[in-house]
Amino acid sequence: MAIKRHLPNIITLLNLFSGSIAVLLAVQNYFVGAALFMFLGIFFDFFDGLLARKLNVQSELGLQLDSLADMVTSGLVPGVVMFKLLNMSLGTPVSENSEALWSSTNLFEGLHHYAPLAFVGFFITLASAYRLAKFNLDEDQQSSFKGLPTPANALLIVSLPLIMEFQNSDAINAFILNPWFLIVMTVLSCYILNSSVNLFALKFKDWSFKTNAVRYIFIILSVIFIVLFKFLAIPIIIVFYVLLSLFSKSLTK
Repeated sequence: MAIKRHLPNIITLLNLFSGSIAVLLAVQNYFVGAALFMFLGIFFDFFDGLLARKLNVQSELGLQLDSLADMVTSGLVPGVVMFKLLNMSLGTPVSENSEALWSSTNLFEGLHHYAPLAFVGFFITLASAYRLAKFNLDEDQQSSFKGLPTPANALLIVSLPLIMEFQNSDAINAFILNPWFLIVMTVLSCYILNSSVNLFALKFKDWSFKTNAVRYIFIILSVIFIVLFKFLAIPIIIVFYVLLSLFSKSLTK
């Protein structure tokens, strides 16, 4: 049936739609709303592949469409967020005069409102594009990943403004808005996206604890971290995910 074949692609397009709204909100400094729509996009990203496998309608078109949607939701959104955070940390004011946007005769006038160093944040977008392209050509990343998946990296970056908004800690806020910290985070993000480190995937072939011990440990402890630390749990979970992956072979023996 034609509808059955296109259902996963429709969900993928909902991922892209959510990511597009997230970009718009992030550009306007509405980070909470941007995070909400990015989370929604990642939710759709998780279920499009699951539905395609369930309906047995996997296709090359779906694979390419999925990466294009991820490029926006999990590539462009974190790049914009890091760009805005870097600009904030460098103390550069952003013009809110929308009329100047339409009346200006200088095509590059709007760029003067941003610190040049802030554009380093878009390296995350470039690294995400490179990773997604490699992923499409790599047939070995079915039960595990090489490098951090773009959705996980996007969660890591977008968690920073959420921590500032909801943790209510001046010390943490000052630490996050340190430009050196943000630059280090950007470099680390670009590296881990394209590293050769093998990370386990949350794909269950069966429900037995013996074959899924690492996945169950990760899920249980992640829930505990979220309850204890709220949004601060997101970077803790990402670090825990990487460390647990490094020791997963010994845990499953």
